[in-house]
Amino acid sequence: MMNDDGGVGRDAFKVNSLSGLDRANAVVGDVVWDWPRSLWNLSMLVGALILGPLTVSWDGFAVFLVTSGVTLCAGHSVGFHRRLIHRSFGCSKGLERTLVWLGTAVGMGGPIWTIRLHDSRDWAQRQPACHWFLRHGKPFLTDGFYYLNFRLKLAHPPGFDPGPGIADDDFYVFLQRSWMLHQVPIALVLYLLGGWAFVVWGVIVRVAACTTMHWYISYFAHTRGPQDWTVDGAVIQAHNVPLMAIPTMGESWHSNHHAFPSSARHGLYPGQIDLGWRFVQLLEVLGLAWDVKLPANLPPRPGISPVTIRAMDVAAPGQALLSPRVQGRA
Repeated sequence: MMNDDGGVGRDAFKVNSLSGLDRANAVVGDVVWDWPRSLWNLSMLVGALILGPLTVSWDGFAVFLVTSGVTLCAGHSVGFHRRLIHRSFGCSKGLERTLVWLGTAVGMGGPIWTIRLHDSRDWAQRQPACHWFLRHGKPFLTDGFYYLNFRLKLAHPPGFDPGPGIADDDFYVFLQRSWMLHQVPIALVLYLLGGWAFVVWGVIVRVAACTTMHWYISYFAHTRGPQDWTVDGAVIQAHNVPLMAIPTMGESWHSNHHAFPSSARHGLYPGQIDLGWRFVQLLEVLGLAWDVKLPANLPPRPGISPVTIRAMDVAAPGQALLSPRVQGRA
């Protein structure tokens, strides 16, 4: 199902799972303790800080890099974000499920929760105003404390339905209900390969680092940094975070992504490293991905404005007619 954003930049941003946006309110709500996720995040963080230094080794660090890279790239960036949420490329159901399992293995949450969090946050940020919890409206460390331990309960939230192929997929429902438990088989394999040190660095340190990094990127990508595009009338604008391009597998090119959310490529301009896009390209070469969407082959989008001369270089030919502010900037 596809719905307009209900106001700001109508047709400029579409969400896959929300309904009733004409009645929803992005401002009024209560921040409540999300105790299951809070205890999970804190236990992983404390475990990493205590056990990490006690078991540190080059082998353990290599396990951390490999497991983080695979789950973040193939799982979170490509499986969760570019495929499940934005449908930026086509693939078989079997491959999609494999990528989504890897996304669940990151340890931040299940697929259905991730879709709801993503779509609700992005819709709210494109309104004329939204709750401070959704716009990173607190100081840096305070924002991180709330992000990792609390959730926002809107008084008048949008309706949510992830749609066919997700809500009615028993495997995705299972992943959602059991997402924490999927660290267990990973831990067992790592224990057999290298003992407790591999478990600490391949599960505990990895989950703590990935969860904390996700907040870190979300904070800076919505508060400061370079931009090539803005979304007209939105209370929160996206920014690029160049230094985090490699750790996030290209997700930190967030200004680009807000302008072209259906694009399988986030690093759109020269020098913008996007490892998630390279993985999608590999799948395409192997015949495992098709119908790959890019700004140039997507319909021009009203409600976005270029802020640099190079911005229009990647857009569809008709985009200049919908973004007149580009005229006179060349």
